[in-house]
This record gives sequence, C-alpha cells and structure tokens, in this order.
Amino acid sequence: MVLSMDRWVGKVAIVTGASAGIGAAIAEALVEKGLIVLGVARRSERIEERAKQLSDKKGKLHAIKADLTKEEDILTVFKWATENLGPVHVLINNAGIVAFTNLTEGKTEDWKSVFDLNVIALSIATREAVKIMKENKINGHIVHVNSILGHKVFNYPGLSVYPASKFAVTALTETLRQELNHQGLKIKITSVSPSMVESEGDKNSNLNSERKALRENSARLKGGDIANGVVYALSTPEHVQIHELTIGPL
Repeated sequence: MVLSMDRWVGKVAIVTGASAGIGAAIAEALVEKGLIVLGVARRSERIEERAKQLSDKKGKLHAIKADLTKEEDILTVFKWATENLGPVHVLINNAGIVAFTNLTEGKTEDWKSVFDLNVIALSIATREAVKIMKENKINGHIVHVNSILGHKVFNYPGLSVYPASKFAVTALTETLRQELNHQGLKIKITSVSPSMVESEGDKNSNLNSERKALRENSARLKGGDIANGVVYALSTPEHVQIHELTIGPL
C-alpha cells in the first residue's frame, strides 16, 4: 500500500479544538503536508500566533473563533470556510471536554457540557461537512478523535460521563460509515482512539491527589503521536479506509 498526502495538497481541512494539544498538533501536521487548514477554537488568538510560526510551510493555517456548543457558531465556521477558502475536503472532529463528575451526585450542567461538545457539536460539524462534500462531489475524509474510553470503561474516578460520550462517538462513526455506503458516497470516516495524552490539564493544580497519582503513573502519548496517526489515515489510497485506529504507548 502506497501512502501519500498528495491528493490533499491545496485542499481545505477544518480542525476543531485547534488551539492546543492534539488539535494544535494535527493542524500543524496538515499545514506541513500542504493543506489549507482552518483551526477552530474559542482561543483563536493561539491559532493565529501559531499561523505566524508556520508561515514558511507548504500549506497555510487560518483561525476562526467559535463556541462549538452553539450551532450557529458551527454553521458560521463552514460558511466562512466555503466563502473564503473553498469547500472542505477534510474534517477533523477533535474538540472535546472532560468534566470530572459522577452519576450519583453530578450536576446536570456538567453532564450536558460533555455531551454538547463531544457528541452534538461533532454531529453538527459532520453533517455540515458531508453536505458540502456531496454538493461539490468531493471524496473527502472525516476523522473523529475518539478515545480508548470509547471502547472500554476503566476505573478512573470522576470520568463516569466522559466514556459514555466517547462510546457515542464510536457508534456515530459506524453509523455514518453505513449511511455513506448506503448513499453511494466515497467519503471516508475514521475513528482515532488514543490512550492518555499529555495536555495542559496535567499542570492543573486543582486536581486531587488521587487524580494526580493516576496521571503521574500512566504512560502518556504526545499530541504529535496522534497527529501522525491522523496523517496515516489520510494517506491511504482512495480505495482503503481505516475504520478504527487505536494508539497507545509502548
């Protein structure tokens, strides 16, 4: 199998949650491969600063500010991209949130915040991307940044709602694949499921001792490791689809 990113050069990719961590690493990797990347985040100034640092790369990074829990913001992102950059060819649904809560005493607003971003926002963005790809006859690619917790529930205190949201992403990935096949569309869908990844949250002084110990004792990946996995999935020939890519430390 010959791996190549050539067919994506000059094409538009939208990366949600691109201001830090995995999203920032994916955006950078795609720019280096020659894509025109629209990074989406509430902290868009971070993406703008990164765009300056990547100005000499093969592709180009743009930034747009959006709150992905608001449908009107998501619609604005895709409208702006189409009018200013061109139709989207690649969508990376990376934005996500972890709310440390539980099912017996948790707050409803915490549960809703997880599902609104991890599930509903992902679904809206996917719908809009597919709509554009269909209208423009684009054989595009959609990537859901999932989690190993979307396949198995581990005993990690305070994460009771998060795995449920990622199990939903696993189901939505397969549901979308079946829908695309039923409609005869050549749009690929890939779920990328990493184990624990280094993040800004590692420096959070508000974590209790139990959570800190779990983080410190767990082998963690880097954002670039996940970006490499995304590039691999995108690099496959048009007749090859990576349904699920699980990434963990050695």
